Amino acid sequence: MIFAPSLIWLSTALLFLAPAVNLVWRGGTGYCFFALVALALGAAIANRRLPGFFTALRTYSWFTTGMLAFVVVLIAQQLLLGYWMPRQFDSLARFVFALPLFLLLRQFPSRNLRMVGWGCAAGAFGAGAWALVDQLRGGWTDASRLNNYYTNAIPFGDTALLLAFLAIFTLGWDGPRNGYVLTLKLLALISGGYASYLSGTRGGWLAIPIFVILLGGQFHWFAHKKRLLVAALAIVVCGAALLSTERVANRVEAVTADVTSLRHGDDNTSVGLRLQLWHASWRLFTEHPVFGVGKGKLVDALGDMADHGEAKAEIVNERAHSDFFSTIAETGVIGTLCLILLYFGLSVYFWRNRASADPATRAAACSGLAVSFSTIVFGLTIDVLVPVMVTALLALLSATFLAVIDARKRELQQPAGEQAGR
Repeated sequence: MIFAPSLIWLSTALLFLAPAVNLVWRGGTGYCFFALVALALGAAIANRRLPGFFTALRTYSWFTTGMLAFVVVLIAQQLLLGYWMPRQFDSLARFVFALPLFLLLRQFPSRNLRMVGWGCAAGAFGAGAWALVDQLRGGWTDASRLNNYYTNAIPFGDTALLLAFLAIFTLGWDGPRNGYVLTLKLLALISGGYASYLSGTRGGWLAIPIFVILLGGQFHWFAHKKRLLVAALAIVVCGAALLSTERVANRVEAVTADVTSLRHGDDNTSVGLRLQLWHASWRLFTEHPVFGVGKGKLVDALGDMADHGEAKAEIVNERAHSDFFSTIAETGVIGTLCLILLYFGLSVYFWRNRASADPATRAAACSGLAVSFSTIVFGLTIDVLVPVMVTALLALLSATFLAVIDARKRELQQPAGEQAGR
């Protein structure tokens, strides 16, 4: 299918800007996302009668199902339980909008879609720059945690870490042997990693070993004994250096102190209160196992437990500080199945292409796995699927990386002359 060059280049610019502004401009990613969705819907209407335009929804049926499942179930839940909270659709609807976006982007030359990698690098640089600006204004100290003016430290640090590593994952399609490109992307890794470090996001740091393993598979670090030895040595040295820093040591020590207090009967700590919140969420699940208490009604259910002396008032919250516990409490077994479908749909096609012989396909697959696996890991200790700025970014990145894989498959099937032209 032929698209106007202006459409392609406008979409390319938006693919760069969306991740680049995520941590420095409130709503910026959302504006770029919906501009892309508007272009995608226009393209879908214009091409609705052309054969093959919508077939990718069947080809990648698990991706389609995962993007739709939550919203469909939430509609059914609110109808069955007899209430209406349209705000609860806000963040999860971004995954639905990812479908027309994917249909548009898969038609573009893959070289244009690769601009999203530089957008991630720019986003990591933006996070590092924000850290320096905030320090000069006295916004954080050795005893405080870095965030920005519209989100707290945990999603800020998690997103900065993801963008930093995506800069390296996408190096696979930019040519890692190019010294200038390699230098810029390594600096992006350091910049975003520094912002994550200052945010003190302990739960997010659990994703680092997964990122390293994925990078090792993508760049064949583990293919030979010498490479494996060098990679292992570098990981050990970097890990030891980070653990020796005061900020990381303090964050780890805080967990140890909380666990010690918990053993001595004091559960009014960060870890203790979170465990109580998870226990209360599990109890709500056992009492409402099928559809849960209702999406958006967790705070009322916890408040009712507190009023009856079944939970502490300190844990009454709109969310359970975990995608899993929020899901089982608010949407029961049905919602849990949707969460599994979302995770599976975000992962399965990237997993199948992770060892592709084509560097661009392999880079897109490993980048997609970094997005999906980090969503799972981050969601263990925080509600990843609630902030709109986060879900918009996740939906856009997943659709783009899958579009790169689909576009590359078609390009590799073309004659050598046409392929070189793309």
